[in-house]
Amino acid sequence: MPHVSKFIFLSFEGWVFAPGNTPTFPCLIGRSSLSSSRGKVSSAVFGVSGLWTGRSLKFSCSSGARSTPLQHLHNTSSEGPLSLQTTHEMELKIFFIAALFGTICFRGTQGETSCSLERSRSCGECIQVGEECRWCTDPDFLQFRCNDLQSLKKMGCGSAFIENPRGSVTIIQNMPVTDPTRKHREELIQIQPQKLTLNLRPGEAQSFQLKFRRAEDYPIDLYYLIDLSFSMKEDLEKIKNLGSSLMMEMSSITSRFRIGLGSVVETAASPCTGQQQCTGPFSFKNLLKLTTDMEQFRSLLGQQQISGNLDSPKGGFDALMQGAVCDDAIGWGNVTRLLVFATDAGFHFTGDGKLDGVKLPDGKCRLENMYNLSQFYSNFAVARVDQKLRQNDIQTIFAVTETHPLFKQEKKLLPESGFGTLSTASSDVISLIKSLSSEVILENSKLPEGVTITYQSRCKNGLVGEGEFGRKCSNISIGDEVSFTISIQANKCPKQGQSETIKIKPLGFTEEVEIVLNFICECSCQAKGEEKSPICHNGNGRFECGACRCYDGRIGRQCECSIDDIFSDALDANCRRDNGTDICSNNGDCICGTCDCRKRDNPEERYSGKFCECDNFNCDRSNNKLCGGHGRCECRVCICDPNYTGSACDCSLDTTTCLATNKQICNGRGICQCGNCKCTDPKFQGPTCEICPTCPGVCVQHKECVQCRAFGTGEKRNTCERDCSYFNLIKVKDHDKLPQPVEAFPLRHCKERTEDDSWFYYTYANINGKKEVHVVETLDAPRQTWGWWR
Repeated sequence: MPHVSKFIFLSFEGWVFAPGNTPTFPCLIGRSSLSSSRGKVSSAVFGVSGLWTGRSLKFSCSSGARSTPLQHLHNTSSEGPLSLQTTHEMELKIFFIAALFGTICFRGTQGETSCSLERSRSCGECIQVGEECRWCTDPDFLQFRCNDLQSLKKMGCGSAFIENPRGSVTIIQNMPVTDPTRKHREELIQIQPQKLTLNLRPGEAQSFQLKFRRAEDYPIDLYYLIDLSFSMKEDLEKIKNLGSSLMMEMSSITSRFRIGLGSVVETAASPCTGQQQCTGPFSFKNLLKLTTDMEQFRSLLGQQQISGNLDSPKGGFDALMQGAVCDDAIGWGNVTRLLVFATDAGFHFTGDGKLDGVKLPDGKCRLENMYNLSQFYSNFAVARVDQKLRQNDIQTIFAVTETHPLFKQEKKLLPESGFGTLSTASSDVISLIKSLSSEVILENSKLPEGVTITYQSRCKNGLVGEGEFGRKCSNISIGDEVSFTISIQANKCPKQGQSETIKIKPLGFTEEVEIVLNFICECSCQAKGEEKSPICHNGNGRFECGACRCYDGRIGRQCECSIDDIFSDALDANCRRDNGTDICSNNGDCICGTCDCRKRDNPEERYSGKFCECDNFNCDRSNNKLCGGHGRCECRVCICDPNYTGSACDCSLDTTTCLATNKQICNGRGICQCGNCKCTDPKFQGPTCEICPTCPGVCVQHKECVQCRAFGTGEKRNTCERDCSYFNLIKVKDHDKLPQPVEAFPLRHCKERTEDDSWFYYTYANINGKKEVHVVETLDAPRQTWGWWR
């Protein structure tokens, strides 16, 4: 095809775009005719926006489907009509395939669920879309297989064919926490369980309970780090008193207590500039490894002297880092670890050593009784020090002599550390240590990508914590038990799908919970799949989970089509019913010789059938309801519910609506058809054939019986007992006492004449099948009249 240098226009019923323009037009659903070297392109389905780049058409999805024919593709150059040659034909073919199978976009997005929108090609892909997604394994199921449970059932997938793998929690090691009343305990256990395995399906959280009980006499290691800078001259006695108080107080808390001692001053390479004079030749000394010898600690502490350094204690972070990573040199045991740092001012921050040309530290143990590499390395970053302290289960307490501005920043950067005031009595620091030792804070190791974790605490007195407060409980005494609900969720499968291990432990304790995470990324039915299955058109795909998974170059429900044959007109014959002219009954598109029925805006309405000849919304209606609201529409025919019949299921077989007041169907004078009486006696009419306009009135009908029973006169006075006992008679004194008409039951007022021209008044009512007559007990002379009587 010659290069087209002028504007190229693609028009869709008036929608036109030129190079560089990207208009969005309504989705195009229907058949189109494009000129190509291989003939007419058939069964095209579009839903796109277009951009002409000068060589090819590039499309992107748009929403709002409607049926619009693709009219024509043309140019305005003098070189003649645009034709599609080899390269452009291949580009167009790829586009059509993508459009047909939803790679670029798909029509009918309205009514789709979040599961079906992803157009998963396998059960494994489906279950990773969301927790609610299921896969239908029924080989005869012709709808989209990945959907939520309700949608799959509505579309006819039976429960037995719905694949829905779920996650689980398996406890591997679950030793009970130590009973605080037991004596001679060799191994103390404070957390339960100790090891679990979680099977995680993406989007579905798995939860378990973690129990913590503080044990009595739990061993504690405390390393006391002191600032011997010149500025601490006035506070040296406070430091020594605090050390002695710590030793005595911790010994009272637990018999298994060890204490160590270290000192920090200033680095040898000082960032002094100009005329400043800074001294102080060393950074950090490990004066005493953790020991149970309290007298040795007291003696060494008493020997310490202030140095001549004038700068802030830059070596503080060096000391904290070495104290965290040098297990052997410090002597840390597999116990609760506390580090108390007594100082008077804030630290230098990482990078200020660059004034002396030093390098960033490597975070390894460089301690040989003294850390003296500060002239080669800058000080450590706060975040890195905090990370190492956490990794090594060390809780840090800063005993400070003043409220230095930098300490406010450090408190934010070291959120799990405690900050107390260094005073003569040292009570603030002691109380802080007691508070931290009575607090449990859970921490977890680094989570794999895409995995999240949440905590909910249930502490003493029923206190429940959420979010960050869900990680901890405070004021825990010996023997107190608290619990945590821990929920772990994978939002996606890892690339390799391999298991991962994470750990959760209380800060400052060496006990931990080990959790192995397995990821559910495939369905169990996939393991039973058959490669090169004959079901998939002569082995052109793998049959798994009820559907064919086509190999490269093959498409179709059963991999029956080659990409090279996608535009063959001969395939359209398989989509015509009874050799007619309509493709898929004009209700779908022919894809590889198989009808793909069009989706409706209303998700409850569906086309179905081999040729899309059926639907569930074009049946007869009654009272503006499909199948009268008493049936379902299948292939345009109503299937009625029990007790209903008729083309619109509007004929009820229930006869209760035809019962007359005498409990007879249509009063014995008609037949019940579709819940309505059809009176066969021409004299009777009404909904139950009880109205007879030409019959004697109620008053005349009952006159003789009322007269004989109330007054002992009339034609039936001799047969009254035999003929007139069918109603209950109630006498009243005057007209005002007669019942008045109400809606609850029919009531008739009557006025009748006796043989001597006297008048009597009564009412007649049929109340739930019981006939009742109220009559005025005295007769009236002939001259009296009452306008409201019959």
